[in-house]
Amino acid sequence: MLLVATFGLADDRPNVILIVTDDQGYGDMSCHGNPFLQTPNLDRLAGQSVRLENYHVDPVCTPTRAALMTGRYSTRVGAWDVVQGRQLLDPDEVTMAGVFSAAGYRTAMFGKWHLGDTWPYAPRYRGFQEVVRHLAGGIDEIGNPIGNDYFDDTYYRNGTRGTIEGYCTDVFFDQCERFIGQSSESPFFVYLPLNAMHSPHTVAKRYYEPFLAEGHNEKRAKFFGQIINFDKNLGRLLELLDARKLAENTILIFMSDNGTAEGVDREGGSGYNAAMRGKKGSVYEGGHRVACFVRWPAELQAGRRIHQLTCCRDWLPTLIDWCGLSKSKDVTFDGRSLQPLIRGGADSWPERTLFIQRQPDRPRLVSVNQGRSRYAVLTQRWRLVGDELYDIINDPSQTTDVAAKHPEVVRELRSQYERHFADVFADGGAYTRFQIGAAEENPTLLTVRDWHPTNGNVIWKQDQLGDDALTINGFWAIHVVTAGRYTIRLSRFPDDAPAPMGADRAVLKIGDKQWSKRLGGDETSVTFNVELPQGPAILSTFLTDQQGEVRGAYFVHAERLGVSGDDDDTLAVTHPR
Repeated sequence: MLLVATFGLADDRPNVILIVTDDQGYGDMSCHGNPFLQTPNLDRLAGQSVRLENYHVDPVCTPTRAALMTGRYSTRVGAWDVVQGRQLLDPDEVTMAGVFSAAGYRTAMFGKWHLGDTWPYAPRYRGFQEVVRHLAGGIDEIGNPIGNDYFDDTYYRNGTRGTIEGYCTDVFFDQCERFIGQSSESPFFVYLPLNAMHSPHTVAKRYYEPFLAEGHNEKRAKFFGQIINFDKNLGRLLELLDARKLAENTILIFMSDNGTAEGVDREGGSGYNAAMRGKKGSVYEGGHRVACFVRWPAELQAGRRIHQLTCCRDWLPTLIDWCGLSKSKDVTFDGRSLQPLIRGGADSWPERTLFIQRQPDRPRLVSVNQGRSRYAVLTQRWRLVGDELYDIINDPSQTTDVAAKHPEVVRELRSQYERHFADVFADGGAYTRFQIGAAEENPTLLTVRDWHPTNGNVIWKQDQLGDDALTINGFWAIHVVTAGRYTIRLSRFPDDAPAPMGADRAVLKIGDKQWSKRLGGDETSVTFNVELPQGPAILSTFLTDQQGEVRGAYFVHAERLGVSGDDDDTLAVTHPR
């Protein structure tokens, strides 16, 4: 059971390590019955922990990370998708790191943030005192340097770019161990959100060759190999905590950000998904029910399994209770502190309803889109998935839709969802905007993966940049922090891999002003010198080639030059809004 802890001096308070793996499902470990994997260190941690067996996140990564950092629904805090301009965490939100930092903890993050890379969204602006990370949603994705491939890559240490040798997961654990080993009288909070096991499933051969030999395809073999590498690093961290006599009073939390990317659902295949329906991206159980272990030897009874409905939004209020932190009076959590549940058991945990959503750029109150359910309503017994109803206690694999037998349950859960939707989107899904012209960061880089889309899907992979068949466009929602003169430079390719844009005309539109330039077709970029007023605006670009095909510029560098009044070398045309 949880003892009632009272903390006096700062060094009496527990340390905290929060590990989040990427795309590792509930079934992707041997302690949950996976017949292909042996994960001895995860199994060891599970045996030493309280295990949350009915624990839920969002179906994809950014929303889970936003909810985890704030204790609030991702749809409420602006970050409910992985692209489409909806991966920025509202700058007014208080983060877990901010709460720990304000309480005198040393705070650090090593790994994948995916909640914004520019001011004021990057982790070094959100309460983390030390950061080593990659940009965007993956270490090799658009926004990161060309050539990043999980080995000997370019990372950003407190905003400064540099190369670190080694495999990415090893690098992040190395940085975590270095930080833990620093001499200090203050306790630490470490957020360790890994980019593994996200695709591409790249890992050293020694980790995946045994799975190839067993007959798995290369993709799944490498996915399993990434898990084995992670498990090895986890064992190294557990040994370090023991060796430094830190284990007893360190809260160690392990979880994943969504369901498995490489397990299978009930349709079959050679993976393992613990009999759950759906996987990453799905609002069925396999998309959002994941493993969660919490170990704190000084206070928690090892080996307990808790089956009540819990979620990632519960951790911030829980850690505030456990670590004696101060909660901002202005913040209302959607999560609950787990302290009564873990200390007092099920009788101390009232019934609750949780909501899972997959929303596009502009939120829509619909149950099904393109044949896929868009939301789920969760109670201890029921799962309303779009228009379908499942008794999750008696049908954990969600094989039988019982909506017709329980119309009153469907009506009640649907009504709860509609009220929830109206609550979290009370602002109509207002844009969280890129800030340009701020003293804290100038210039600001905008990339295609951050578009709000207009005529096609957003792209995020480096190899998509040169695909001439993609003639898509989008826009960035921006806020001009300071009025004045700006250079706005457009390109199709990043600065570390420049190539001709293939355009004979470029157009820049910001708010109700538009600028145009004729090009020769072989330019790698085009720059507009413009004067911008302070305030919100929509920034759009148009590159037209000789065949009349139009695409947006994939990269925009916006830099404030200073005072207004310089001569403009481009034509500005004003249009009605």
